[in-house]
Amino acid sequence: MKTRIALQAEVTDELSGRRLDQAAAQLFPEFSRARLQAWIKAGSLRVNGASKRNRDKVFITDLLSIDAELSAEDEWSAEPMALDIVFEDESVLVINKQAGAVVHPAAGHREGTLLNGLLHYCPQLELVPRAGIVHRLDKDTTGLMVVAKTLQAHTSLVKQLQARTVIREYEAVVIGVLTAGGTIDQPLGRHPINRKKQAVVDDGKEAITHYTVIKRFRAHTHIRVKLETGRTHQIRVHFAHLQYPLVGDRVYGGRLRIPSSCSLELEQALRGFGRQALHARRLGLLHPDDQQPMSWETALPADMESLLVALEQDSRR
Repeated sequence: MKTRIALQAEVTDELSGRRLDQAAAQLFPEFSRARLQAWIKAGSLRVNGASKRNRDKVFITDLLSIDAELSAEDEWSAEPMALDIVFEDESVLVINKQAGAVVHPAAGHREGTLLNGLLHYCPQLELVPRAGIVHRLDKDTTGLMVVAKTLQAHTSLVKQLQARTVIREYEAVVIGVLTAGGTIDQPLGRHPINRKKQAVVDDGKEAITHYTVIKRFRAHTHIRVKLETGRTHQIRVHFAHLQYPLVGDRVYGGRLRIPSSCSLELEQALRGFGRQALHARRLGLLHPDDQQPMSWETALPADMESLLVALEQDSRR
């Protein structure tokens, strides 16, 4: 399956003097850097009509143009998978992701991912960058994700995410009693020692998390979280940094904490909660075709509901 694309973009002041492949990655964010570099090398991505090298510099008002044949981006395999589809039309697909599902193939997870299931359900996604996945949820985070079914929808959704107009609201249960809501504005980057983790670092990327309190318990808090940025593990790292890690987060939360004098039911619930207590509850965006606002909401999964019941019963004791 192949299709022809033709796109143009002008180099902006902030990109002037950058390498061609770097500027192209900013101007055409719907495509991977590897794909753009291949197009530059093949002469399918030109500057002012002329072929250039990836390392050549571009300057303000230079016109980058793409005239290329879009084919499958990678050798990902399609696999049958049960998908909880919340909404679907010709341009977008909204799914309710289950705990334990890896979103995108990576080292150690080339098969059995959500991307593999999406390709089986909708084969046309092989022509869309990253099979239409424009944002991700961690393996053990549940909730709503939007997938672009067309290149045009992908471009629109990527731009909305960059402009921070996509509404992404989560619910979480953290360890400790928060006195009030607030905003966490702390830059995130790779952990200086454990490169598989993220951390608050001075030279990291801007990361902003807003939160409000839904319910306080004896030693925990049920919160609503709204992302302004979407960094890797952002919610988990931010609340761990505040010393209020998410229940069940073995990576950032440290050892299991059982409140003193808690009920047997709560102790069992906490010991048995095998993932971070985080759910993408609400998603809102402008539809790529007509720019009309749309939003979806999904109920908390059974394990988080059971945890909240145990916390409530323990508090009443």
